[in-house]
Amino acid sequence: MTIFCSHCHRPLQAEMSCLPKRAKQASSASRPFRSTKSASKARRDQINAELQALRSLLPISAQEKERLSYLHTMALVCLRLRGAQLFPPGLAPPVGPALGTELLSLLPGFLLVLSADSKLVYISENVAQVLGLSVVELLAQGDTVFDILDGQVGEDVQKKLLLALEDPGREVTFVSEMRTSKAFRLQHGGNRVVAVCGRFVALRWPPSPSTTAFLALCTPVVQSPTDGEAASQDDILQSMHLLDMTFIDVTESVTYHLGFHREELVGQSWYSLLHPEDADLAAAQHRAVALGAGAGPAAGTAVLRVLRKDRAWTWLRVWAQRDGGCITCTCRCLR
Repeated sequence: MTIFCSHCHRPLQAEMSCLPKRAKQASSASRPFRSTKSASKARRDQINAELQALRSLLPISAQEKERLSYLHTMALVCLRLRGAQLFPPGLAPPVGPALGTELLSLLPGFLLVLSADSKLVYISENVAQVLGLSVVELLAQGDTVFDILDGQVGEDVQKKLLLALEDPGREVTFVSEMRTSKAFRLQHGGNRVVAVCGRFVALRWPPSPSTTAFLALCTPVVQSPTDGEAASQDDILQSMHLLDMTFIDVTESVTYHLGFHREELVGQSWYSLLHPEDADLAAAQHRAVALGAGAGPAAGTAVLRVLRKDRAWTWLRVWAQRDGGCITCTCRCLR
């Protein structure tokens, strides 16, 4: 009796010849949605249409919308979504686009709002006056506060934000260089030094990370002199220390800047003048200089708050270097 193949109805000995055809049919059946050029184009068109729809919803002028790339569109959409999560329609935000140009122009800097995980939620439009970058251009740098900071200060800033998050209402301040436009850097010789002063505020009860925002005012300070640029001697004071940062000597200009006489500081510790929140940063600078761990001119540089004799705080940009058994500090006052 002859046994026939159930697929091709030929004798069994011929069944093997139909296997390639069967395999091909099975392979085709397993890939019913195989990608084609037309399918790829359809997907791209759909994505473009969705992005256009999102762009049309942004609360900016039609002229600004025309200049938006897809990256900028998504960055702005994400910013708006984070803002809507923190400030739902029924809750009036403490800061936001409702602030008029006239009111913003009266501020000494720009406003910044961060989420509990340091994501950017709001940047006031007058940021362009401080950094030379619009909100859209600044968002192209990234979506966290660390993306717009320039320099190796991320760890210190993160510590201060965590400290503020643990104690809502507690004000924290940090100074850092922020990214600027190329035109700004060419004109001023570098990025902009900005003091960020703010606190976390619980927007709704009960408080939680999803309902807590960091509200801050970012104020520009005087640029530090770039390499080779002579700074005004009126802004400079110099001091010499033992390796444990005990004052050995200090220039007479300390009286003008801090109110102390030279004799009052000799024998005192540098740390006795530092703001408690800046002690960790100063200690890191101290270790790098004392152990010679730093590399390059920026290794021994820090921006610190120092106590004046009248009990007020003043910002100093401090360059430190080791010279044998001593450490020399050159400080410039930041206004």
